[in-house]
Amino acid sequence: MAEQTEGRIPTVIADGVHIVYRVNTGGVGKGAATAALSKIVRRGKGKGEERGVRRVHAVRGVTFTSYRGEAIGLIGSNGSGKSTLLRAIAGLLPCEEGRVYTDGQPSLLGVNAALMNDLTGERNIVLGGLAMGMSREQIRERYQGIVDFSGINEKGDFISLPMRTYSSGMAARLRFSIAAAKDHDVLMIDEALATGDRSFQVRSENRIRELREKAGTVFLVSHNNKSIRDTCDRVLWLEKGELLMDGPTEEVVSAYEKATNG
Repeated sequence: MAEQTEGRIPTVIADGVHIVYRVNTGGVGKGAATAALSKIVRRGKGKGEERGVRRVHAVRGVTFTSYRGEAIGLIGSNGSGKSTLLRAIAGLLPCEEGRVYTDGQPSLLGVNAALMNDLTGERNIVLGGLAMGMSREQIRERYQGIVDFSGINEKGDFISLPMRTYSSGMAARLRFSIAAAKDHDVLMIDEALATGDRSFQVRSENRIRELREKAGTVFLVSHNNKSIRDTCDRVLWLEKGELLMDGPTEEVVSAYEKATNG
């Protein structure tokens, strides 16, 4: 292993990561005062003694290291912990056990990320660019490229309309286009390439390759094995929160397909 990693620069180190969700299963119709009192009563009790709270162990002891220039696919059945792991890498979820170390600022792009529905696509490009650390001048320079990449205006002047008028696919394409306008140390994409036609998917896959060539690291969650094969050189396979396999794309995807197809 030392020979394979010598001279390579780590971007993300996941060291025995466990993520646990706590779901309130208290009685239906509990008032706010009753719920607050119950919370006070539970203080000081061990995790296993919490009443009315169900623990969901979403990620179980995942360990891996990613390096600059890699595109890593995450595969697994629904509920296997893929999106949860990305949220932990992005710093949006705390680790119950273990640690996540990152080089630079990770950026998470998810299909379900919030958008300003009452604002136009134009305004969302500006706000999205600012949120990613771009200057207003950089946004102006890249604005038309973002619109063209997304294909939003191919069937009309949609970019000047409120986001609430967009289909989910249009919104996802615009979101990816905004994120792709900037070079990232670590870019995590959660199912964004599942939207749009094949031409958009090809543009997206090409852009991911460009990000890799500029020494970034890309994580891609997708149920489309072709996108994984076309885009990634390494794959992590998760099931029930555990990392079952980590290796070259074809080797891991083929094992996954064999297991899922019986």
